[in-house]
Amino acid sequence: MEIFVLAFFALGYLVLAGADIGVGMALPYLGRSAAERREVIAAIAPFFLGNEVWLVATAGVLAGLFPELEGELLSGNYTLVVALVLAWVVRDMGLWLRGRLPRPGWQAFWDGATVAGSWGLALTWGLLLSGVLLGLEGPIAVLPALVVAALFGTHGLTFAALRLRGRLRERAGVLTGGSGEARAYALTAAALLAVGVLAGLRLPLHPGTSGPVLVPVVLALLPFLVASQAWVWWTFRHRVTGPSYL
Repeated sequence: MEIFVLAFFALGYLVLAGADIGVGMALPYLGRSAAERREVIAAIAPFFLGNEVWLVATAGVLAGLFPELEGELLSGNYTLVVALVLAWVVRDMGLWLRGRLPRPGWQAFWDGATVAGSWGLALTWGLLLSGVLLGLEGPIAVLPALVVAALFGTHGLTFAALRLRGRLRERAGVLTGGSGEARAYALTAAALLAVGVLAGLRLPLHPGTSGPVLVPVVLALLPFLVASQAWVWWTFRHRVTGPSYL
């Protein structure tokens, strides 16, 4: 049961947050003016904070239920973990601060931070996953990391194609030819799930002793998390029609 809980949160993060990471990576391509970039960001604005909860939950489950594995991952990948957190902070700073002053230079700077942070997240996750999957370290690990980053970017494009309209939708649908958007999103989501599952199978998943206490608590809270996520998706199920609060 402990493994199921960890897999649920970790895989949920890859699919859900992978979409807004990918949209951030593709921001210069999708949005070629300040107004267009703001509309592109509106596609992920209702979701990105909720998606980050899945990563926080994954870290909590890892620390509470798999303390030995958490220690191994942190000690063996300390630099990458720090880089991941920094990229996360930079990306979120870009999203939150871009609209605080109505100046083109200010917005362009923070849009750049959003793009840089999104690429940093994708590449860092790529390095972590390729290290777990293939045992690669050093410069040679960059190649599979780029493949994983490309998967994040493709997943973001398929999500943007579902959320945007008009010319922005056409740009996002460049990989699907403007049709089969839901199918394309399902395929990229399945690919991310496959990467996550394969990585999980390579990990030494030996639960600690706190499972009997923590697992019932997590399972009791799980329906509320899923229900809130479903409510957000249902509320914002329609295509973006204009800029958001960001």
